[in-house]
Amino acid sequence: MEFLTEDLQQYVEDHSEPESDLLQQINRETHLHVLKPRMLSGHLQGRVLSMLSHMIKPKNILEIGTYTGYAALSMAEGMQSDGKLVTIDNNAELSIRTKEYFSKSNYANQLEMILGNALEVIPSLDKKWDLVFIDADKENYTNYFDLIIDQVNVGGFIIADNVLWSGKVFDETKSDKDTEAIRDFNHKMHTDSRIQNVLFPIRDGLMILRKL
Repeated sequence: MEFLTEDLQQYVEDHSEPESDLLQQINRETHLHVLKPRMLSGHLQGRVLSMLSHMIKPKNILEIGTYTGYAALSMAEGMQSDGKLVTIDNNAELSIRTKEYFSKSNYANQLEMILGNALEVIPSLDKKWDLVFIDADKENYTNYFDLIIDQVNVGGFIIADNVLWSGKVFDETKSDKDTEAIRDFNHKMHTDSRIQNVLFPIRDGLMILRKL
C-alpha cells in the first residue's frame, strides 16, 4: 500500500500539518485494537482530505465506508459551519467505537452515522452532495458512483480511495475480483464525460473527480 520509502514517508509527514490530538488517538487505538488497521486513512491522507475539504468548503459531505472515523473527521475540518457529514457503514460493533470518537470532536452535532448497506441507504438520502468519499467494498465502487453521481452538485467532488490497490491494478498477473473491480472503476472514471478526473499517487491511490 505504501509506495514511498519509509524515510521519505516520514519526511513528508514531518513537513505536513500534524494530526489533532483526537486523530492521533484514533490512529494509535485503531492500530492497537482494531482489525486491519491499514484501512485507516492515516496522517498524510488525512491531511490531504482536510486540505481538499477546506478548498471545496462543502456544506454536505457523504462518506461511504466509515471504519473508525479518521477520514470523516479530517473532511469535517473544511465543512461549512452549518454543514453536515453523513457516513454509512455496516459494522455495528465498530460503530460503537467510532461514535465515541465523533462525540469527542468539534463536529459532533454535524455528524450522522448510518448503519446499513450503502447500496440501500444512498437512494433514501434526499440531499445534494458537495463532497463524496468512497472507501468501502471495492466490488461496489462502480455501483456507488452510479448511485451518487446524480446527487452530486455540479462542481462537486467525489474522492475514491485505494484505486492503486497496492499496485495490483497494473500487475497483469493479478485477476482477483477486487482488483478487477478497481480496474473497471478506474477505466470508467477515465472515460465518463460527466466528470474531470485525476489519479493522485497518495498512499494507496486517490481518484479525485469533479462533476462537470
